[in-house]
Amino acid sequence: MVAAVLIILGSAVFVFGLMRPFGGDETIDRSQPAMLKSVRDLSQYHAAAGEFQVVLDIENDVKWVPSALAGERTLFVAAGSVNAFVDFGSLKDDGLVVSPDGKTVELRLPKPQLDKPNMHHDRSYVFSQERGLINDLQALAGPPDQQRFYVAAEAKLAEAAKSSELLKRAEDNTRVMLTGMLQSLGFQVKVVGD
Repeated sequence: MVAAVLIILGSAVFVFGLMRPFGGDETIDRSQPAMLKSVRDLSQYHAAAGEFQVVLDIENDVKWVPSALAGERTLFVAAGSVNAFVDFGSLKDDGLVVSPDGKTVELRLPKPQLDKPNMHHDRSYVFSQERGLINDLQALAGPPDQQRFYVAAEAKLAEAAKSSELLKRAEDNTRVMLTGMLQSLGFQVKVVGD
């Protein structure tokens, strides 16, 4: 009896050992290497960056249909950063004026601007999702499209950046950086508001 059990176990290990190469999965990356398409010169000084997070609560209702049958409610956690920069390419002729005696520099800085939010996909995710029966069946057809959540989150992050202190911080940081650089060259610096 013991010998029969050992033979059966040995056979099972042997058969499953042979089937392992067929049953396992393997990922093969045949992608081409990334190719540089273009290079452009930048004249921007990135003076400040803000990290933001938002929880979206988006519900899609179907009129006159119970939510158990159709509809969807999603809580989506989104994280991203927004850079504030000063574009020195827009610096006008009167933006940097050296005094006739060469001892003083007058600076007129361009206003800082906000970059488009940079979404952090590794820290953005669906926290919870409730779907009606019809939506559940539609979800079986393929992976869910989360693009609309990222678009909505990007708009919320841009709005939050505008109402934050990010632009003021960028302006202060740019003023400090340029003042320090010009003072190290021996100039007295005067910053004039735009």
